[in-house]
Amino acid sequence: MEKRVAWNKGRIIGQKAPLKQQEIWAIRTRLEIAKNTRELALLNLAIDSKLRGCDLVSLKVSDVMRSGEVLARTSIVQQKTGTPVQFEITPQTRKTVKAWVELKTLKFDDFLFPSRKHSIPHMTTRAYDRIVHKWVESIGLDSSLYGTHSMRRTKVSILYKRDKNIRAIQLLLGHKKIESTVRYLGIDVQDALEASENLDI
Repeated sequence: MEKRVAWNKGRIIGQKAPLKQQEIWAIRTRLEIAKNTRELALLNLAIDSKLRGCDLVSLKVSDVMRSGEVLARTSIVQQKTGTPVQFEITPQTRKTVKAWVELKTLKFDDFLFPSRKHSIPHMTTRAYDRIVHKWVESIGLDSSLYGTHSMRRTKVSILYKRDKNIRAIQLLLGHKKIESTVRYLGIDVQDALEASENLDI
């Protein structure tokens, strides 16, 4: 009888690492040089939106644009929880998303990132995952440590390090419970002590 191999054998399981600011800049620069409009829009929107992969790939043009202009803020209903979440779209992201929509001549009801296969309406989470791995490998990182959730965690991790505002992060991620946000950020006693040390009363 053939011995079954565990699905996670040889894989690193657990939370995927967020990207640092300089790593985002490095990936962005490579995509700009390559004139890869699609992936540049995907990268920027993934970071700004902080959405799960399933929600990001199923965005429609109508979710982010009105009257031919990309919105500064928008909201969607999350597939996993059924709850709405708002997110900002920064000027840089608005520029790249608009460039992608115009290049692809996407219509209001089209998916923002349509699949290259006719049988599938939009980019799959698996295809998105492959793109993320390609990005991190392009700047010399170990791709086994990263995944689509790295993109969701990137901006909130930078925000948490700066402000230590867990409630704000909870709202941005659309978490129902603050405990979920604490686990998600990987906050431990060391983080709490550092925050306390920096508060001079």
